[in-house]
Amino acid sequence: MTISETQRLIISKITLQDAPFFVELMNSPHWLKYIGDRQIKTINDAEKHLKKGVLKSYKKDGFGFYKLLLKSENLKIIGICGFIKRKELDDVDIGFGFLPDYEGKGFGYESSIEIMKLAKNKFGLNKIVAITSLTNKNSIKLLEKLGLTYEKTVIPFEDKKKLLLFAKVF
Repeated sequence: MTISETQRLIISKITLQDAPFFVELMNSPHWLKYIGDRQIKTINDAEKHLKKGVLKSYKKDGFGFYKLLLKSENLKIIGICGFIKRKELDDVDIGFGFLPDYEGKGFGYESSIEIMKLAKNKFGLNKIVAITSLTNKNSIKLLEKLGLTYEKTVIPFEDKKKLLLFAKVF
């Protein structure tokens, strides 16, 4: 189901049929380096992960992560962008991830701008946050370009890794 679109992308809800894409995405080098190994090695693993995460979020929160379909490549899924309400954070968290061939080509900015419009206008959010690794320079640069500003360093998860928290008030 299409949620929105940009000049180059169609933004749609994720389904269980997208599990093979998630196996590929979640085992890509930057995902593993900056987000971590979620042990998603098979389509079955990905389906379980989607049921517990994204699909549950759609029902519970009314939003979640969305797949990004590239218009110029027959609607190939190239990445994800969207929101998650984490119990560890006070506000809704925006996030994104792309297959390696589509990183650094402006898709993160393009999709995030549209997703932030939806946050404000469709989902009624007044503030969003983003967390990123201290060493993920590309993510930090994109968050700043999107108008999020650094607020503080947080340690939200059990792995005790320090993350930077950025925020934007609409």
